[in-house]
Order: sequence, then C-alpha cells, then structure tokens
Amino acid sequence: MNHMLNSLITEQPNPLTDHIDELPSAEIMELINKEDQRIAELIQPLIPVIAQAADRILKAFQSGGRLFYVGAGTSGRLGILDASECPPTYGTPPSMVQGIIAGDSGQ
Repeated sequence: MNHMLNSLITEQPNPLTDHIDELPSAEIMELINKEDQRIAELIQPLIPVIAQAADRILKAFQSGGRLFYVGAGTSGRLGILDASECPPTYGTPPSMVQGIIAGDSGQ
C-alpha cells in the first residue's frame, strides 16, 4: 500500500514550495495563491467526470443509499466536517452522510 501512495503525484514533494518556510510572509501568500490557481486549471477539464460522479451519488441517495467519507488525518477531519454540515445545510438525515476517521479511540 505504501508503494502505491509513493507513486501518486499528490504524495510527491513540490519543488516550487521546497523552501516555503524560508520566505517572507508576503511571498508565502503569493506562492500559495499561485499554487491554488493551478488547481482550478487542472480541475476544469475534469468537470464532466465530476458531474457524472455527483449524478451517480444522487441516484444512490434517491434509492436509499448513503455516503461515507473515510479518511485519516486531515482528509478524515475534512470528511467529518463535510458530513456534519449536510443535515443543517441540505436537510439530509444525519445517517445519510457519515464521516469515518481512522485513529486511536483513546481507550
């Protein structure tokens, strides 16, 4: 599994931000902003695929299905946050969208 993660582009160091910790604050903000803009450009051609996924999720919901976010660390926390926002924002039943986060239960 670790080998698979190491091959993902999202898990590779970004040479454009190698020394971000050494930059003045304004340059850090500029660099982060520039990198954020790249995301929108990369997502643009994927909109039809993302829309197809959303349509499939909607069909599953209409058939009584549920959505589970599963993650660890930041991805887990974001999934929990998104799931918790669905009932008040979209009026979904709390059991419809669930977040599962990996980690120690503390017991």
